[in-house]
This record gives sequence, C-alpha cells and structure tokens, in this order.
Amino acid sequence: MKQVVAVIERKDRRVLIGQRRRGDTSELKWEFPGGKVREGETPEEALARELREELGVTLTKCREIARVQHQYAHFAEEIEIHFFVAAVADEEIAPAAFERVEWVLPRELGQYEFLAANRELIAHLATGKIKAGESLEGE
Repeated sequence: MKQVVAVIERKDRRVLIGQRRRGDTSELKWEFPGGKVREGETPEEALARELREELGVTLTKCREIARVQHQYAHFAEEIEIHFFVAAVADEEIAPAAFERVEWVLPRELGQYEFLAANRELIAHLATGKIKAGESLEGE
C-alpha cells in the first residue's frame, strides 16, 4: 500500500501537524496530513486530493524528500510512505480529518507522540538535516 504525507511549512518556519481522532487506529497520535494513494493516481495527485479533503487547501507545489517502508502490526501489508514538502495556496485551513491541528517549530516535534513511520523524518526536521521551506526553493 502506498501513502503520501505532506510537510507544510509557514513563513514563520512552523510546520503543520494533526492529531488522529479518537476511535481511529493509533488514536490521538500525531502525524502530518496525507493518506492513501488510490489506484490510477500518482503520489502527487493523491497528495493534492488528500490535502483538499483533510484541510480544504489547494496544493501549489511539492517535492518528495523521503520514502520509507514500514510495517504496522495492524496492517497485513507493508506501507510505502512518500514524504513531500508541500506548499499550499490557502492561508486558512479547515481541518476536517483531525482531532486537532497545531503549527509547531521543527525542534518541537519531539515533544509529540507521532506514528512510528514518521520517526526518521521527525529527527531530520528537528535537527535541521531537512529544512522544509528550503527544500521547495527553486521548484
């Protein structure tokens, strides 16, 4: 199964994270917005659709920054996750898929309980190895 994930950074360098809803698998854990790639979709098309559905925003540009294979205990098949740095056209978000959302500085990401598959990306963002905003410059 393929999934796509967006790291969206504001001008103040804060990135958007969302908390999974109560009753969801891995309830109340934190994640970046995104979701499953449907049959016939490219990862970029899936990312645009997921951001529209989850946040009510329009994707303007994106660039893949990482790819991870992960096996969750509650899934039979391994998940391939494509992580993108993403820019959106909208200043305001309408988070429809989360218990709550927060804009946090990359160095603060370690204070949140994220899904296991996000750990390596969180470490790279928190230490500055990956700088989301700079990753889109020149795109």
